[in-house]
Amino acid sequence: MSEKKYQRTRVKICGITRAEDAAQVVAAGADAIGLVFYGPSPRAVTIEMAKEIVKSVPAFVTVVALFVNPGVEEVRKVLEEVRIDLLQFHGDEESDFCSQFQRPYIKAIRVRQTSDVVASSLRFPDALALLLDSYKPGVPGGTGETFDWSLIPESPKPLILAGGLAPDNIAFAIDQVQPFAVDVSGGVEAKKGIKDHSKINEFIKEVNRRDRS
Repeated sequence: MSEKKYQRTRVKICGITRAEDAAQVVAAGADAIGLVFYGPSPRAVTIEMAKEIVKSVPAFVTVVALFVNPGVEEVRKVLEEVRIDLLQFHGDEESDFCSQFQRPYIKAIRVRQTSDVVASSLRFPDALALLLDSYKPGVPGGTGETFDWSLIPESPKPLILAGGLAPDNIAFAIDQVQPFAVDVSGGVEAKKGIKDHSKINEFIKEVNRRDRS
């Protein structure tokens, strides 16, 4: 068993569409929730939905807004109306675009080769972390598929592992990658956009169990 880089693995549950799911995520001990502002996604939320959801999220739990190739005004409108602590960009956005909103951000990278991670660390110097997801042509994220974790190199930036994670593989994923954080959506769902509360609990228990071992 390899030595962990971080004392504790942070957990983000993404694709929240209901206030009751957000409340369960908080109760289970997650560090962050993700709200998807990308219309084609089955987990997309409107501003009104998002405002209702964040009522269930207390201080010290991060609210993340996910965008895919948005317009400037689209991002600004969400920030004006919804409590958002962190931005997540999942498309072809460049560093200058991501850093203009007076909010910290993370950049998602669809990994095909080791150099993707290395190059992105340089391309996005202001990103607080890189989120590593599976590559699937034409799909910006949420594939529900893992990727070859051996492609993940040492990185000067904290890494967030995503893509196909679930209660039954998360301990192995942490052992292999030793990420700063993990990000799950489909792996804790009853159906797309609707979370399974027992899976959320089991996922976070598995993360905590691996961290203690």
